[in-house]
Amino acid sequence: MVYISPSQAGKLKIIKKHFEDLESRKAELEKLILALASPYQQELDLILTAPSFKNIFSAIGIISEIGVNMEAFPSAKHICSWAGLTPTNNESAGKKKSVRVSKAGCYIKPLLVQCANSVVKSEKHPEIRNRYLLLRKRRGHKKAIIAIARMLLTALYNMLNKKESYNAELYKKSDVIPAEREITVEQAILMAKFQGYRIKSATE
Repeated sequence: MVYISPSQAGKLKIIKKHFEDLESRKAELEKLILALASPYQQELDLILTAPSFKNIFSAIGIISEIGVNMEAFPSAKHICSWAGLTPTNNESAGKKKSVRVSKAGCYIKPLLVQCANSVVKSEKHPEIRNRYLLLRKRRGHKKAIIAIARMLLTALYNMLNKKESYNAELYKKSDVIPAEREITVEQAILMAKFQGYRIKSATE
């Protein structure tokens, strides 16, 4: 049996009271945030149809970053670049030094990456999970997750721009491999080299 001294009991009471006070302040803050976000309920409902967005505060976080008027961004590529989810073009003297994503989007990017990490573990959205698994084989986990985060932001942009709920069928169609595909010999050689193969001539 563990015995608690009177002084320890007094400290625990103070800690408990402090914790209850923090919970109360948290509830007040959440109530205030929900009140401020109430004019955007239609847009919030749209975002909540997107994969991995089940928490109202995640949806509010998106709107607080990008707003609800997508006319500020000419295209989905622009908003992805603004959020720091597109590779940089760091090139000098014809040599690429880095293709890492930029440091922009210090608030929205971590949120989207967290959502991406969550959705790729679920089988409810195969159009996203399958794309992640395909990209992970070629590019690794980190780059694949950034690609999925970019995919989510692209979906959110189109949803808010068109005032439409998330439509998985649009992404499923893009994953369907055409029945007939043709490439030239030169293209096939370049693809093989990109995958790390060394090309040998027939005489070798």
